[in-house]
Amino acid sequence: MDFITPNSLYLCIDQGGHASRAIIFNHEGEMISSAYCDVNTEHPAKHYVELNADEVIESIKLSVKEVLGNLGDKKKNIISAALATQRSNIVCWNKKTGEALSPIISWQDRRNTDWLEQFNDKNEAIHKTTGLFLSPHYGASKLRWCLENIPEVKDALDENNLAFGPMSSFITYHLVKEKFLLADPVNASRTQLWNLKTHHWDDELLELFDIPLSALPHCVPSIHHYGTIELDELNIPLRLVTGDQSAAMYAYGRLQANTAYVNTGTGAFISRSSGPLALYSRRLLTSLIFRDSELRGDSQNHFVLEGTVNGAGSALDWLGKQYPDTNIYNNLPEWLNEIEKPPLFLNGVSGLASPFWSPNFISKFDRQANVNEKAVAVVESIIFLLKACLDEMCKLSSPPEQIQITGGLASLEGLNQRLADLSGLPVYTPTECEATARGTAYLLANQPTHWPEQGAGQWFEPEDNSALQQRYEKWISQMLKNMRNK
Repeated sequence: MDFITPNSLYLCIDQGGHASRAIIFNHEGEMISSAYCDVNTEHPAKHYVELNADEVIESIKLSVKEVLGNLGDKKKNIISAALATQRSNIVCWNKKTGEALSPIISWQDRRNTDWLEQFNDKNEAIHKTTGLFLSPHYGASKLRWCLENIPEVKDALDENNLAFGPMSSFITYHLVKEKFLLADPVNASRTQLWNLKTHHWDDELLELFDIPLSALPHCVPSIHHYGTIELDELNIPLRLVTGDQSAAMYAYGRLQANTAYVNTGTGAFISRSSGPLALYSRRLLTSLIFRDSELRGDSQNHFVLEGTVNGAGSALDWLGKQYPDTNIYNNLPEWLNEIEKPPLFLNGVSGLASPFWSPNFISKFDRQANVNEKAVAVVESIIFLLKACLDEMCKLSSPPEQIQITGGLASLEGLNQRLADLSGLPVYTPTECEATARGTAYLLANQPTHWPEQGAGQWFEPEDNSALQQRYEKWISQMLKNMRNK
């Protein structure tokens, strides 16, 4: 365990879909300094979503170097570092040279959907083993695609030089001097190859998807010695690796059993803690969000029931590309206040996830509309999908008493109020909505009992909104009809 003093600082690296960020926190939960570097997302073909692997590594190193430069002599007080990444991204690389052999293939990517359909009869068994439903958004089909379509990957496998798996493992390899090949449990679990009970790669799934074990990193807990970051004459131990959505739940301390946690960004995710117990739903994910040291035993496993909305920020970006002369994000607050009767948007952007699970669902509006009406309809579709997931959660446990929402879209008061109205629950949005780095810092600081917010956030109390409820019921009916007619 790190030697903690009142001056202790923590370096948190947050690699997201649009940027890499480096943030310094102190032991009181205060953000001391931050830096970021943009990264580009590429769409080389239909259903393809990629990032350049070298660009991502360079963006992380630049942001870390900048944030350390901002600290001056205080950088010597950094006692440990952590990394949080998007969970289902994968990449292939040469384990001897570190050279990337593929792009980073995003969780949004669905290039191998058709290949995956041959395993539909295994869906229930896969769900019980991994907590996931058979889906092209997770890593297995992407890794298989790389083996079959990238000659450099096939050659590296033949030469026993191939490493592949979670993007977090690739980043870790390039950050630490030891060049360890390690996989944290949160990101490993998103490959659809990881067993929730054994905490290791599953032999049956490796055989089913024809994935070579020799190329996968070694599985370790979330808290582990991942190696040492050498920079500016510093030797900083990297002792936590996790997923962005998982870390976000810890932004304001220990998980509360009465709270449903929503985090928004490219996608939107709603989660409910089940503690050390893994609960299984017919339509929701069972997700491991943290695993402490092996010495702590299974009591240190943290599970949630999770609903995923693939088309959140990505759906607004999708609409924005159709109206390039309109700044949708800047106008949304006003439009959410003004538009009372938006159309319905059947939202399958980036593939329809829980609770419907239809990767090729075609997005559409139910009537002609202007851009302002469409933008409001997209926001309401995100809320509708969250509500559908929440309803599924309530089938397995008592309803939550409140919702906490964080992430980029949490700044939209019109979204928060509609979520409160539709769910019938008070919705709380903290002052600091960028939750991933803050949650990462909390875990890295050994989960202190006192982890205060830097100021009070805002509550949105539910109000009577019968028109919104009617739109939701009509939306559900249309979604199910389109599923049947697919």
